[in-house]
Amino acid sequence: MSMQIVFPGGKKVSALYRGFTIETDQSVQSGGDGSAPEPFDLFLASIGTCAGLYVLKFFETRNIPVGDTRLIVRPEKSSETGLVGKIEIEIQLPPEFPERYTGAIKRAAELCTVKKHLNNPPVFEVLVTSEAPVPV
Repeated sequence: MSMQIVFPGGKKVSALYRGFTIETDQSVQSGGDGSAPEPFDLFLASIGTCAGLYVLKFFETRNIPVGDTRLIVRPEKSSETGLVGKIEIEIQLPPEFPERYTGAIKRAAELCTVKKHLNNPPVFEVLVTSEAPVPV
């Protein structure tokens, strides 16, 4: 399972993976066209959509209508490092959501696999080669 990263022009960087092209760009202020999310935006989106998948499964398992449910992802930067030091995920439930399930749906969102990887981060290894490109 590998992903190929390509450079289609300008500040755009795309990932080719399983038949999909995941596009990124930089904002206009950063020299890009602003034509796609920045890579860090996709990182935050992966956390939110992962938690959202577990929330959706929770609803489906109990035959509860999703209604206007939404998740809000709020990154907070650390003043010490300038990096995101906290990511808050707010689950906004519809008024008709059964109150007895509020703790359980929170626990379901916390099962997110992306979050689990951040809690137990992988080792990163960067290799440099001059081999011919490998088709995806």
